[in-house]
Amino acid sequence: MADISAIPLKRIDGASDSLANHKGNVLLVVNVASKCGLTPQYEGLEALYGKYKDKGFEVLGFPANDFGAQEPGTHEEIAEFCKVNYGVSFPLFAKADVTGPGKQPLYAGLIEAVPEKQGPATEFRERLKGFGMSPTEDPEVLWNFEKFVIGKDGDVVARFAPGTTPDDPALVGTIEAELAK
Repeated sequence: MADISAIPLKRIDGASDSLANHKGNVLLVVNVASKCGLTPQYEGLEALYGKYKDKGFEVLGFPANDFGAQEPGTHEEIAEFCKVNYGVSFPLFAKADVTGPGKQPLYAGLIEAVPEKQGPATEFRERLKGFGMSPTEDPEVLWNFEKFVIGKDGDVVARFAPGTTPDDPALVGTIEAELAK
């Protein structure tokens, strides 16, 4: 598998970044959207970030418009929405695809590292279909707010389905276990 820490990334404000700049921290990488039924997860993500950031934890938000056109805004609009509505202080990155043939290299690497999700993926997929939506099939990112946990050493250690909330015991337990290493 390729080293995902070296992949060039752009912050939502245009600044250059990479996961290498965050090495030594436990990371929660989440594809986010402003107009999704799961958008209130921003509140839980910010709470999780606030609780553990002083212990070496970061949430990294990656806006994507892949699912139901639920992130149509510009970078400025997305940043403003997140700050005003949810007090988001964790890093946000430039909007880019997380699924399909044009997916950003980071997400290709994350999916390759952990192709299977934990949590209620099958039920979530069926619920989306019931709403007339077209979710992806595995191993692709299923929908907005899918979560990848990266350990201090840069290895992808877990992947959680979109319906897994930021306060879910399995997710929090994974983060705490990685922080303890």
